[in-house]
This record gives sequence, C-alpha cells and structure tokens, in this order.
Amino acid sequence: MSHRCVAGRPAFAGRSALRGALGGTVRGGVLAVIGFGLAGCASSDDITGAFTSPVAHTAHTAQAAPRPASPRRASAVTPAATHPDMTPQALAQAEANFSRCIAALEPKARAAGVSAAGFRRYTAGLRPDMGIMEKLQTQPEFTRTAGDYVTMLVSETRIRKGREAMAQNAAVFEAVGRTYGVDPYVVAAIWGIETNYGSARGSYPVLQATGTLACVGRRQAYFRDEFVAALRILDRGDIPEGHLKGSWAGAFGLTQFMPTAFQRDAVDFDGDGHPNVVDSVADAMASTANKLKRGGWQQGRSWGYEVVLPRRFDYLLADKNIRKPMREWAALGIHRPDGRPMPPAGETAYLLLPAGAKGPAFLMTGNFKAILSYNPADAYALAIGHLADRIRGGGPFVQPWPDDQRALSRNERSELQKRLASRGYDVGPHDGALGSKTRVAVREYQVSAGLTPDGMASGEVLDSLRARDGS
Repeated sequence: MSHRCVAGRPAFAGRSALRGALGGTVRGGVLAVIGFGLAGCASSDDITGAFTSPVAHTAHTAQAAPRPASPRRASAVTPAATHPDMTPQALAQAEANFSRCIAALEPKARAAGVSAAGFRRYTAGLRPDMGIMEKLQTQPEFTRTAGDYVTMLVSETRIRKGREAMAQNAAVFEAVGRTYGVDPYVVAAIWGIETNYGSARGSYPVLQATGTLACVGRRQAYFRDEFVAALRILDRGDIPEGHLKGSWAGAFGLTQFMPTAFQRDAVDFDGDGHPNVVDSVADAMASTANKLKRGGWQQGRSWGYEVVLPRRFDYLLADKNIRKPMREWAALGIHRPDGRPMPPAGETAYLLLPAGAKGPAFLMTGNFKAILSYNPADAYALAIGHLADRIRGGGPFVQPWPDDQRALSRNERSELQKRLASRGYDVGPHDGALGSKTRVAVREYQVSAGLTPDGMASGEVLDSLRARDGS
C-alpha cells in the first residue's frame, strides 16, 4: 500500500469486544490459518504481486533472525535507465555511501520517536540489498485483462479457504465487524488476496528493504519515511525484528501494511499491548477494518452491484465523476440481472465498465472507493468485493467477461498515448500508465471515430489509430 501516513498510534477500540467474544486475550498466531495459492502485495511500485509465484512462508521463531550476511546485488538493472539515481555509477556511489546515508537519518528518526539506543541497535551493520534495485527498475509487465485478473483471484480454492478462515476465526470477525462497522467478509477477502490467508507474506527484512530504498535508487524521498516508520515499529517492540518481513518494497503482515500505514491504522485488538499485524490475526483483521473505515466505509452498504445496461446506452455516463442516485440510474433503463431488486433509490453510485462496453457493468458505491483506499486499482477492488460476496455465499457474475479482449502491453499503451497526442489530445505523460487524462482522450477519440465511447484503451482503439495513421 502506497499510503503516506502520519506518525502516531491509533487508540484501541475493540479490546473489550474481543475479550468478551473469546473469553480472554488472543495472542500470537493462535488463530492463524494456512492458505494456498497466489498472493498479492500492494505497494507503491508493485500494485499487486498476485501474478508472481507464491513465496514460501516459514514459521517465525521467538528470536530475531540475523541480518543477511551476503545481501543480494543488482544483477541486471536496465541499461537504458534514464533516471539519474538509477545509473550504474549512481547506484555504486549510493551503495558505497549507504552507511553515511543511514546515519544521516538519525535526527529524522529521533524526531519521530525512535530512541537513540534503538537507532544504534537496529542500524548497526545494516547493509543495502542491491538486488531490490533490479525489481525497482524492471517492474513486472502485467498484461492481463480485468476479467482475467478477477477470475484468477476469485478462485474456488480462495473462496473455500476464505470460508474456512472465517469459520476458524469467527469470534474475531464478529467482534471486528461490530466494532468498526466494516463488512467482515471484505476484510477476509483482503486477507485472502494480499497473502492467501497468511501463507505468502514475503521474505524480505522490512528494515533492510526500506533502508535500501531510502538511500539507493529513485524513490529515496518516499522511502525515508517508511524506513523511519519501520525503525519505530521495532523500537516500540510492536513486532519482533525477525518477524518483520514482507515484500521487497516494505509491505508486511497478514494484510500487507506499509510501515507508515501501520503507524496510522494498526490497532492492538487482542489486548497484548502491541498492534502486531504479522503474528496476530485479531490485530491484522481489526487494523484492516480500521483502514477501510478511515477510507470512508459506510456500515450496512454494499461495495457495488452488477447491473445490466439497456441497448443504445449513453456510455459517456460511465465516468467516476458522474454520481447519480439509484433511482436516476434505474430511470435510464439500468437494472440488476435476474430480476434482482435495485438498491435503495437514494443511494448514489457511479458506473464502472472494467472491460469496456463488451463486459459486465457495475454501479459502485462509496464503499468501493473505501476499498480503493487500500489499493487504487479498479480490478483489485473489484476482486476484493467479489471475493467477499462469494465467501458470503453469493454466486459468480452473471454477465460474462469478453473472451476476445486482450490487454495492451506497456509499450502499446505508450504508443496509444503518443498517437492520441499527435492528434492533439491531452493524454499527459506518454508513460504507458492509463490515467484519467488518457481515459478522457480515448473517449473523445472514440466519439470522433464512431466507436463506442466507453473510454477503454483497447486493442480496437489502438488498431483504429494505426489504421488512420497508415501504420
């Protein structure tokens, strides 16, 4: 999760509720369950690791694990790197200066509440893991469609494991839902997609990972806050050093918190004095619910609804900035599949077409935006909401995902942006990232080209641009 968070420890809100439900204090991994499959890890550069191989998870020991004696070194940073902090010379210089860079962060750490003794203890002998630079520079190229993404994450195995996890931790989920007013099935779905219910959390020491990124490479300013937050977690004793492991970008725990997000949202729900989202299921689920509540979750409402659009629908209305009451969407001919009743007439929502006009349609409520506060990717949030409903006992989406749709590669997305820009459309940077400007430009082009204006940057749009450009 790439959240910039303020220092501070949230007040505990649910200790009495959980103790009442369980008849005592829940500690450590007593309620932990084992999950299997794929794991996702959201971070500033790695929106999800769901398409990577699962990371083997070994049981934590009480004693802190030693720091790696031989940190991984960058083996193949892209030669064409253009960022000045990612050139071979800059990386070598930063590696040589690492100890001095870490030492220079002591005043910042002390100001954040890290003790002098703690700073010395946890930074002594700390060395960079230069292998992280390869991951920072050569991000995975995800070319799956939204339908492929959701279908893969919301698997029958993950649904079954989710039901088992909720049954084994029923008292925790009941208490968390009652305390925070957040749908416990959504909390369980985040657990399932982020770490496969705890079976795949990542193996990078968080302090070393964030320290490396704080002093080496192109994201130093951002990761200095994360490094200091990780130091504070260790100095306070919230999580033992040997247990504080996660993704190469620093996300950790059962539901993958960045250190600054941990400082803002983590809660001590099991009453042991520490908000430990790594070893305590209760703390991790409550902290996740707390994050969603801070993200705007409204109790008693769904994240969204699958709907069917009428023929000759005005696809210009499929815009996140256009929110209408359900009664107005219904007046436009939108209805739910299989004769299901429409949501309350006064509830507002926007229309989302994750696969364009050829795929399923959804009316998204404010709670969908709350899920987006956990990870700002529509396909991720849709997978979370759908997995939650499936764990609850709901069925699959009624409308099929298009089987002839292909996702554009980053190079193709960049090409699409350049071709649109050459025609005078404002797409922002030609970086292959499909932001709001690109979506607006795509829609405007679709109108001019006689295509369905759903704003979908598809192969159809790129092929149309190529044909018009004669290439």
